[in-house]
Order: sequence, then C-alpha cells, then structure tokens
Amino acid sequence: MGLPALANALIAKRSKRLRSAAWGRAHRYAWKLGEVSFQSLGEGPPLLLLHSFGPGHDSEEWRPVAEQLASDHRVFAIDLLGWGRSEKPKLHYDDELYIQLIVDFVDDVVRERVVPVAAGLAAAYAVQVAVDHPEAIRGLALAVPSGVNIYGDEPDLKDALVHRLLGAPILGTSALNLYTSRTAIARYLKRDVFAAPDRVDAARIERYYHSSHQPGSHRPLAAYLSGYLNHRVEEALGRLDCPTWIGWGRQAKSPPVETADLWLRHASVAPELEVFEESGNLPHAESTLRFAECLRSFLATLPD
Repeated sequence: MGLPALANALIAKRSKRLRSAAWGRAHRYAWKLGEVSFQSLGEGPPLLLLHSFGPGHDSEEWRPVAEQLASDHRVFAIDLLGWGRSEKPKLHYDDELYIQLIVDFVDDVVRERVVPVAAGLAAAYAVQVAVDHPEAIRGLALAVPSGVNIYGDEPDLKDALVHRLLGAPILGTSALNLYTSRTAIARYLKRDVFAAPDRVDAARIERYYHSSHQPGSHRPLAAYLSGYLNHRVEEALGRLDCPTWIGWGRQAKSPPVETADLWLRHASVAPELEVFEESGNLPHAESTLRFAECLRSFLATLPD
C-alpha cells in the first residue's frame, strides 16, 4: 500500500497548475457551490459554449470556434465546476448540479436570452435547460450530443460501487492516475476522440494531462466514469420547442453518427443536422472553419 501512496504523492507534487488562458478575457463567476472560470470575447448576440466530459476536458476545446464566432457574437466559454481552471470543491457531482449551474450562469452573467452551444453530455443539460426555461434560450446548437439511448439515468448499485472504489484514497487515486497517464490520454484522444491521430500532438497530450491532474479533478472525473453525470433526454426532446442544430463527426465513436436518427425521431421539432467528414467526437476542434460557418448560418436564422 505504501508504494502506490508514494507514487500518487509524487504525481500530485509534479502536477503543474494550468496557465491562464491566452485567448479572450478571463473572468471568475462566484457560484454558490464554487468559483467558475470562463472566457469572454466578442460582441453581439450571446453564445454559451459548454465543453464535453472526459479526462482533461475543459473549455479549451472550444477555443478555435470561439475565436471564429467572436467576430459577430458575444461568446462565453465556461469551465464547468470541477473541470479546467474552475474550483473543484468536495461535493457530490451529478447531472442536476450542472443543469443548475447553467441556469444560474445565464441568469447572473449572460443576463439575456442565449444560444447554448454544447458538446457531449453537456448537450443533454442544455436541452433540459431549454425545456425547463424556454424564456432564457433563443436556440440550441449541439456537437455530437449524448443523452439519447444511453445506459441509465439514475446510478444503480454497480455505478455506486465503481464510484466508491474510484473515491478510495489510495487504490482509487492510483486507478485514476493510470487512467490519466500521458500514455493513456494519448491512446484515448487518438482512439476515442479525434478522427485523425496526427492531430494529437505532444502539446495537446500535455494540455489534457495537466488539466486532468489539477488538485481535486479526480472527484468529477470519477462521477463521470461511474455514470453519475448521465442525463437522458428522450422525454425532454418531445417537449423541446426551440430551433435546434446538431453537428456530428462522421467518425465519432461515442456516440456514433447513427445515433443522430434517434435525436431526429424523438424531437418534437426536427433539428437541422450537419455531418462533418474526417471528424470525430469534437468536430468543432477538427473541422473548425466549416463548423463555425455552418453554425453561423444557423444562428442567422434565429429570430431576434
């Protein structure tokens, strides 16, 4: 037990703090459960960019698109609580926490109707916010969204056991350190996230590695891996009544592009769907210019 504990301590000691973002204007939002970091840039109708989840994920994935859209929109790119540069308090991370954070951020910071542009599981949260608070949302833009045909909405006994094991001080920390090692992150990015492995260079691996090793980052990651962040939206899609655009990478792994049919089937108002060739789970990072162009075309159709 002493050797894993020593290894964990060395990894924690060598972990570097994330540098301040070199794009946009840095801000802190004093939310009731912890401080949230976000970047703002541009002027015009507001957009709220919500990152996907996984080891090392944060708002940096939206940087290329944010800089494109800032020419005619006011862009907010947020590090969700527990991720990136945001505070990582000791609390229970689940889907309801993030849904409430989005609602409060729109009310307290954006202060006008906004278009959430959300990736992965964050897309499910954006859909729920649009259904529960339609007065705050002008439209939705989703990138490879998750939330339809996913396993479970409420964690079961197996999920609770995995969550408890990952939270164990020595064994759980060791398992998460292995899961977020440089080798594991490189394999994850090349196999599960990006369509073209050559886009995963040493600098990108290092960025995800350091983001996943910030003090306290294991707690939200454990919640994600054990299913506590899952949020099913089949029922919510049937009540969704705002213009919606979906961008999907042709080579996305989880969920695959075939899942788009389920989103179209469950939605009460059929979303616009754009498929990006040679892109995986982050088409906004791999097909930046075309993604921004298609999204801008959709945004131009929204009523004032």
